[in-house]
Amino acid sequence: MKKWTRWEDWVAVAAGLAVALSTMFLTPMGSSVAIMAVLGVALAIAGLVNLAWPGMVAMEYVQGAIGLLLIVSPWIGGYVDTMTFGAAWMSWISGAVAVVVAALAIRPSMRAHHDAVTH
Repeated sequence: MKKWTRWEDWVAVAAGLAVALSTMFLTPMGSSVAIMAVLGVALAIAGLVNLAWPGMVAMEYVQGAIGLLLIVSPWIGGYVDTMTFGAAWMSWISGAVAVVVAALAIRPSMRAHHDAVTH
């Protein structure tokens, strides 16, 4: 598998950047700015690592775990606001996207790892 070509990882990078940059535009609530900035940057970095080394299966799981953290972070950070499209919705949507693309990328990553090890 070629480096820098997997769409799943590009989507994870975009979702991470969207979360991190949205802190500048969304109304801050609780600790939304800190949590979203850290998790957004972490998700973007995980996606870039997956793009650079497509056979690192563990990073796909890390990417999925960051997505799960984004999903639960509004309750942990005290920024749940279901009435408006705010920080909570951004975390939930981006977290769900990260979990889905990580799940879709696990099998190809395992195949790339297997091909790299056996050849």
